Amino acid sequence: MRPAGALRLVRFRGPGGAEPRLGLEEGPGGALLDLSAAEPGLPRSTRALLEMGPTALAAAQRALESGRHRVPRGTVRLLAPVGDPQKVIAVGLNYRDHCQEQGVSVPKEPIIFSKFPSAIVGPFDDIVHPQDSSESSAMDHVVGFTVANDVSARDWQMRRNGRQWLLGKTFDTFCPLGPALVTKEAVADVHNLRIRCSVNGQLMQDSNTSQLVFKLPTLIAWVSRFVTLVPGDILLTGTPPGVGVFRKPPVFLKRGDEVQCEIEELGTICNKVV
Repeated sequence: MRPAGALRLVRFRGPGGAEPRLGLEEGPGGALLDLSAAEPGLPRSTRALLEMGPTALAAAQRALESGRHRVPRGTVRLLAPVGDPQKVIAVGLNYRDHCQEQGVSVPKEPIIFSKFPSAIVGPFDDIVHPQDSSESSAMDHVVGFTVANDVSARDWQMRRNGRQWLLGKTFDTFCPLGPALVTKEAVADVHNLRIRCSVNGQLMQDSNTSQLVFKLPTLIAWVSRFVTLVPGDILLTGTPPGVGVFRKPPVFLKRGDEVQCEIEELGTICNKVV
């Protein structure tokens, strides 16, 4: 007797490379049921299905109990059960014996890192060995530029989370972006633009994109060695001198502060700390 609510959700692609469908597995390695056929009103994305909550899961339970719309397992290709997560969060050094084999101390708090969603492949897909990318055509894949504020919690970045930068950089709201996506045809020279940041009207950073250590083609080719860039992906290229943590004495944002970032030809963003 299967417990109520016990489900094994899968995604699969049928013969001929059809669009991904949602399914149910009757048991580990067992028969498959085509949920998209049994309940055509349900979405075909696992994330969208989960966003519907208990109603969608109850419909899946009914479909499983009906035993209809079975699919021969050998005729389909199983995909990752969730193909479009907003984020993949991972925990490092979370097995005591793994810490022991490295000779490192057991962490006092969880150490968090992330993987891009493009790292996800199916349960039986190949793992591709990294390869080099070319700089020569890198800019052909860039549509334009915008202004971003790489807000940072320096305590988390520099002293906690195993000194990995992720958590200090990725608190909710820590990446104001805008005001527009300016196509590259509208920018005279992206490597010669004035860039400034002020806090409460006081100029803190003032430089030029000509100071970039790695120009855009180099950055795009480098990143492409590790992840597949797709339309809409955003690449933040760095910050100029004048950041608060390196001032003497250090300056940190507090509630009520207003931060303004500006790049010549691209525009200005202004955000209040609350």
